[in-house]
Amino acid sequence: MPQYFAYGTTETDYLCCKDKRIARVIERVGPVRREVRPDLFDALMHAIVGQQIATKAQQTVWNRLVQSLGEVTPATVDGMETEALQRLGLSFRKVGYMKGAARKALLGELDVEALRHMDDASVSAALCRLEGVGVWTAEMLMLFSLQRPDVFSFGDLAIHRGLRMVYRHKVVSRERFETYRHRFSPCGSVASLYLWAVAGGALPELCDPSV
Repeated sequence: MPQYFAYGTTETDYLCCKDKRIARVIERVGPVRREVRPDLFDALMHAIVGQQIATKAQQTVWNRLVQSLGEVTPATVDGMETEALQRLGLSFRKVGYMKGAARKALLGELDVEALRHMDDASVSAALCRLEGVGVWTAEMLMLFSLQRPDVFSFGDLAIHRGLRMVYRHKVVSRERFETYRHRFSPCGSVASLYLWAVAGGALPELCDPSV
């Protein structure tokens, strides 16, 4: 059964008190349901599979992977031959990233459970030490697997688009972005959910001023 990012009126009431425009978005859009993957290793593999391909293609390859492995774990990924993984539709580079992470997990160099008890900066740093994982991927894992409450990613283009649409900016500079991050904290993850919804067309009357 799918699980969704957990939040409630505590977070939305806070955001509404902090910002009138995001309050209107929350009121208009209503509850946002975004699926999460609580198993962090599974979520990491899913993220690597999806790098630089469309969502539909990601799901196709992922379904093949699950069918082949039965369960996506460090042991099953490490145990499958590189060529067999490539035949599922994975590039040689992605297979290398996946096997590298699996090997680190098996050797204890990547302690998935320990990450759950680290602060956000430490989690991001640990994940970014994995080959093939950058800051954006780490932040998405923090939000959609660990369900950290205050993830607001400067590297996410859709969040930039949502900010431009809601606040009528042609450009969102780093300084301006940090203003919003501070304003929405400690509920940045929920703010992200609503800005993604706007960027995806949830409020058709809002356009992107940069276009």
